[in-house]
Amino acid sequence: MDHVVPLAEAWDSGASKWTPERREQYANDLGAERSLVAVSLGSNGAKGDKDPAEWMPPAKDATCTYATDWIAAKLRWKLTADRAEQKTLRAIAADCPDATVK
Repeated sequence: MDHVVPLAEAWDSGASKWTPERREQYANDLGAERSLVAVSLGSNGAKGDKDPAEWMPPAKDATCTYATDWIAAKLRWKLTADRAEQKTLRAIAADCPDATVK
């Protein structure tokens, strides 16, 4: 299983200030359909703890879904996004006119 927003990225984006209980809730989040995603070991290893400025799914048809899932997770958990991450997500959004953040 892969966290859409990796644990280390969440930590750097605000989870470091959470209680241990809240971090555990995030790590085991089943409250959103795509917070945890089944992926291959190779894909998970390539992504690591990178944000969208550093890594995107190799399948171009997955770009919009991944970006909206990322944004939804960040908003849901009130996590921050750095400038490079924001810039990348804005650029992706421009190519995803029918995408909806859920």
